[in-house]
Amino acid sequence: MLTLQQIKENPQLVVERLAVKGFDGKEAVDTIIALDDRRRKAQLSNDNKAAELNRLAASIGALMKQGNKEEADKAKQAVAALKEEQKAIADELASAESEIRQILLTIPNLPCAMVPEGKTAADNVVEKTGGPMPDLPDDALPHWDLAKKYNLIDFDLGVKITGAGFPVYVGKGARLQRALIQFFLDQAGEAGYVEIQPPYVVNEASGYGTGQLPDKEGQMYYVGEDNLYLIPTAEVPVTNLYRDVILSDSDLPVKNCAYSACFRREAGSYG
Repeated sequence: MLTLQQIKENPQLVVERLAVKGFDGKEAVDTIIALDDRRRKAQLSNDNKAAELNRLAASIGALMKQGNKEEADKAKQAVAALKEEQKAIADELASAESEIRQILLTIPNLPCAMVPEGKTAADNVVEKTGGPMPDLPDDALPHWDLAKKYNLIDFDLGVKITGAGFPVYVGKGARLQRALIQFFLDQAGEAGYVEIQPPYVVNEASGYGTGQLPDKEGQMYYVGEDNLYLIPTAEVPVTNLYRDVILSDSDLPVKNCAYSACFRREAGSYG
């Protein structure tokens, strides 16, 4: 996600680049800056209180040595009052920091400067094409009809044993699926990619790490007892290999590939 520093240094640029993705970020950016101002004021107040506490704590010992118990007791009372004020300030700090984080999680990453502004596929810029374009006859069958005709995929059996979105591959369909997985992994390996076999479940931090959380939680399958999520694609665990890791230039480019089953709910999916 974007850092607070990025937004503070050039809020207008952030708003403009987000607009390229069709995201209106002005309100979120303004709110974050206001919250950060609130946070910084609370932090300054907390620092001042801490300095005063240190001064009073040092004076109590000196007053006791001097036998000035009355003044020492007053200083102790002032310390207790300051500690209560610090608790309120700590709550204010935590609240502001939490609100900032929650808003930052809803803001998309900025697109590359090369990405043009656009709202539909017609606005996309074609960078490269390759291979012959297929010329299908008018009576060409869609893949689901071909799968049924040649008994490659049985959607009804998938519904029977699990539910919609979980097809059963049969005979040549199962062999084709297995062969394609092996083919693409081998091709990637020959191209210099390191193959990863990741877990099929990830923790909450990984969900936030690749942006599945917080706004795509409804599309993921959740294992409540263990607080884990079934992965929607191998990209999630593989990307999280580098979560909270700073890579040096000498480590780049990082090239990984992986195959996994994918578990996700999608609006408009087959069935």
